[in-house]
Amino acid sequence: MVETMDTGAFTFRFLGTGTSVGVPLIGCTCAVCQSNDPRDRRWRSAAFVTLGDKGLLLDAGPDLRSQCLRWQVPRVDAVFITHLHADHAFGFDDVRRYNTLQGGQVIPCFAGPETLAGMRRIFPYISDRPNTQGLYRPLIAFVPVQGAFEALGARLTPLPVEHGELETNGLRIDFAGQSAAYLPDVHVIPEATLELMRGLDLLVLNMLRERAHPTHLTLERAVAYAVRVGAKRTLFTHLSHDLFHAELEARLPEGMGVAYDGLDVVLA
Repeated sequence: MVETMDTGAFTFRFLGTGTSVGVPLIGCTCAVCQSNDPRDRRWRSAAFVTLGDKGLLLDAGPDLRSQCLRWQVPRVDAVFITHLHADHAFGFDDVRRYNTLQGGQVIPCFAGPETLAGMRRIFPYISDRPNTQGLYRPLIAFVPVQGAFEALGARLTPLPVEHGELETNGLRIDFAGQSAAYLPDVHVIPEATLELMRGLDLLVLNMLRERAHPTHLTLERAVAYAVRVGAKRTLFTHLSHDLFHAELEARLPEGMGVAYDGLDVVLA
């Protein structure tokens, strides 16, 4: 059996903080891609949240196996998929290892209805029942969510945002008297969603680059949203190779910082 986490703990671990192509990019010789600062090396964005002795995985991109090995993800009791882009969902099959480590436990996967419909199309072999032929396949219960719900002892609230044409959600997590929100891919945050983000202890928000982009926040717009939300601490993620970690961190307002792969934030 896989080991459990400390009872009562609420921690946020960044498994990856890069954009869809990761950093360094294949074949790129820019200064960021050639940087010796390990914080400038970014796997595709994902996170692991400890909720007492349970583990919640936020997204499952193509780097998931390497991330779980490198950053020591001990167990996965549930998964939340923000949207159906490859860099956030196409490593989902690797969750099956946790079914085995956890004694055949069926793991729920939460997402918006449109996202889950796409997951079923991409992974038609996934079920919540063991394969009758004994094949090694994930044991997953797909659970559509559209409003706040309870899971793993926490209150989880999907945060609808605009990011291209696909249904996309961030997630607010309230646990042990603390709260965090994770929005890795966003271009516009609707007013109704901003209202759902009041009183946060930690905000994790997309910041792609300085130049305009049709589906991601720029540095300027990400900071502006962070100011509006007013979380006690804000960390930016889903970064491109346009941004050096150290240089960006030095430019940010007080209370804001830059996430990096392997960073642990303890909330409670």
